[in-house]
Amino acid sequence: MAYWLFKSEPDTFGIDDLAARPEQTEPWDGVRNYQARNFMRDDVKVGDKLFFYHSSCKDVGIAGVAEITQAAYADPSQFNPESKYFDPKASPDNPRWVCVNVTFVEKFKRVLPLAKIKTMPEITELGVVKKGHRLSIMPVQPEEWDALYQAAKG
Repeated sequence: MAYWLFKSEPDTFGIDDLAARPEQTEPWDGVRNYQARNFMRDDVKVGDKLFFYHSSCKDVGIAGVAEITQAAYADPSQFNPESKYFDPKASPDNPRWVCVNVTFVEKFKRVLPLAKIKTMPEITELGVVKKGHRLSIMPVQPEEWDALYQAAKG
């Protein structure tokens, strides 16, 4: 099992939205960064856990945990001309973008703030603490996962 951090803006889709979905599951679609896509396509597997991270909001940080419940498949939004994620260069025979399904596991009582994460001495590899790192999907080292999870539950 691997660990991930997936970023989302809660006014668009937050942890509460995921918890409210049928079967508490939703496709993680609309990713339009090649490195993030490659993580989903090549490395994210069913059973992996992810931190659900709220970005571009008042309370930036880790809001809860979800699990990957379906491996990468063609993101249907790339084929829909009405979607803001439409890609005219993509076709069903040659999709350019993928998504995975995520399922709600738990919401933390409080968001673990980015400011707190940055002060944790054991967090050195996580992308959100590195200058200029803006990926929406990033790996989390197991020892950092444990430290962040304990801090969020504490």
